[in-house]
Amino acid sequence: MITMKDIVLEGAKVLRQKAEPVTFPLNDELKQTALEMREYLINSQDDELAEKYKLRPGVGLAAPQINLSKQLIAVYVADYDEEGNPVEPLLDEILINPQIISHSVQQTALKDGEGCLSVERDVPGLVPRARRLKVRYQDLEGQTHEMKLSGFLAIVLQHEIDHLNGIMFYDHIDPIHPLEAKPEWQLI
Repeated sequence: MITMKDIVLEGAKVLRQKAEPVTFPLNDELKQTALEMREYLINSQDDELAEKYKLRPGVGLAAPQINLSKQLIAVYVADYDEEGNPVEPLLDEILINPQIISHSVQQTALKDGEGCLSVERDVPGLVPRARRLKVRYQDLEGQTHEMKLSGFLAIVLQHEIDHLNGIMFYDHIDPIHPLEAKPEWQLI
């Protein structure tokens, strides 16, 4: 089981490297790692488990964040009904060798900024992202898929794909006007 002790923090060399493509077929160890990355995200969003294992909540995890320079991402974005009960997740996927093949010109940003499991400090600032994107990736069996995402889900995927390219979210923040949104941005 992956816990916070397995997550490398900013300053680690692996977080600034371009991750290596994954070749198929996957070996059992890499498959298991991918499933454990997904499991971390699910557990981190469960209040009881998060407290028990001292997990910081996350919706995405890239292999470089666990000191593995591979193009592998897990995303799990839970969804809840009106009473706060979990329902079918908005996004639950393991993406291997993901590539953004198209994106909108329109930009979006989270009005409260982004956070990262590999960054233990608060980094104020808006992170401009494409509002919509189309991603091509492979699953655990090597099958190729395409997915269209928008809004928050598009932001999550861009954040994780950045990790595969050695980019941290705060690299996108305007150093002079970190909290200033351009009029055409959609803040969510």
